[in-house]
Amino acid sequence: MQPKNLNRLLRALERQGLDVTYNNRTYSIRLVNSPDAPVAEVLLPEDFPVEAKALKQLANLASVRHPSGGYVCRACATPDFHPGDAGVAIGSVIETVGQVIPGAVGSDINCGMRLHVADLTIEEFLAKRDQFVERMKGDYFFGTRDVTMTAQTMRSLFQYGVPGWLDAMLDQPTGSVVKSDLAQLAQESDRIFLGGSMDGNWKLAPEELVPDAGLVRDGGLATIGGGNHFVEVQRVDKVENRTLAHAWGVREGQLAFMIHSGSRNVGKYIGGMWRDKAKATWQKGLKYPDSQIFPLSTHSHPELVASYLQAEATAANYAFVNRLLLAELLRLRLREVYKDVEAPLVYDLPHNITLPEGQGWVTRKGACPAHVGQPVIIPGSMGAYSYLMVGRGNSAFCNSASHGAGRIRSRFDLNRKGASETEAELGLTGVDCITLREERRIEEAPAAYKPIQSVIDVQVEAEMVNVVARLSPVLTFKA
Repeated sequence: MQPKNLNRLLRALERQGLDVTYNNRTYSIRLVNSPDAPVAEVLLPEDFPVEAKALKQLANLASVRHPSGGYVCRACATPDFHPGDAGVAIGSVIETVGQVIPGAVGSDINCGMRLHVADLTIEEFLAKRDQFVERMKGDYFFGTRDVTMTAQTMRSLFQYGVPGWLDAMLDQPTGSVVKSDLAQLAQESDRIFLGGSMDGNWKLAPEELVPDAGLVRDGGLATIGGGNHFVEVQRVDKVENRTLAHAWGVREGQLAFMIHSGSRNVGKYIGGMWRDKAKATWQKGLKYPDSQIFPLSTHSHPELVASYLQAEATAANYAFVNRLLLAELLRLRLREVYKDVEAPLVYDLPHNITLPEGQGWVTRKGACPAHVGQPVIIPGSMGAYSYLMVGRGNSAFCNSASHGAGRIRSRFDLNRKGASETEAELGLTGVDCITLREERRIEEAPAAYKPIQSVIDVQVEAEMVNVVARLSPVLTFKA
């Protein structure tokens, strides 16, 4: 089956300089003037809109080559595919040889997902919902959280991620973590992608966060962030793979909480700096690429490639700990309000990151790893189901899966028109959104997002992932 008006669409895309074909829910694209670039494949359900801007961004990314050597050997996109603000489409996945592309990751380094479950029924939770929400509003919105750390702990965090942070905390606990079960946190490290640890370097972090001595009160740690970031309380609505769900500690009827956040201002600092450095190292006298996407080559600047990857890892380590602390604040409040609640971690994984895979590196922008047997977390909107999946390691899509449903309406459009639309039109009927900003509620309304079920179904059919459990939203915190 083909999308309606397919031939007209393909002709329109050709006029924009794109060579596009369609077969079995997959668009294959390449810039007409870049015949040596790999053909990029985009998996989209038949009824999804095809956004020329996003296709052009992906084709541009696939054609990035460094004049000294280095190229993209594979490119694809997941079905939450949509245009990105910085010239790189969300949902893009590329494999590079001899080069890395700082702009392909951008500033939200190691933005990712974290999922916990708790043996609380929905009735038990709702009985004390207001008490719980007021405590969480203080932590997430009003700054009552205490994530004070020593200078040494901050250095260990940036250098080694979760294990370094834990070791330092065991030596000298500070802040709210003095109430935490540190043994539980240590045991949960193996449920974090890469153990929550990459090869960082604290000297590459913002100077104010790594002083020589004293205490650090970082205003960015344990914060949700804007845009589509969230903390959501959910209910395990349906288990489809009982064997895996049991192994992962997931059962129908449990409460769950899902966290979507990243490296916050640290990622902005490092991502912005390295986009500028990549541009500054472009060979003098050579024309800039039309896409304004600048790679770093191992042939001409191997030391810069190594430094960038270490800087990205430094921000990634911060993001792993940021999600851990967002979850730990919530877990501590659960224990205050509901008493003996263990709330173990199911998994934590990134979706904006460069990793050594394939022939060189795989960079995922708004897409997550989905290797064989690996847990995958795909959220819907705050008015739709979210899914716990298992990866199938589909090499045709670089062992990747979508990181969500994907936007179908821009924030600008919703800011302009959303206030005049009804709750029903925005999909907000019955949605319990905890926020201090009404515009955030409208910008992130369910109507802004593609239907999550179609996104899930097409990836299951493409053998990228399988469903383990479905989760329904209870309430969502939006900063």
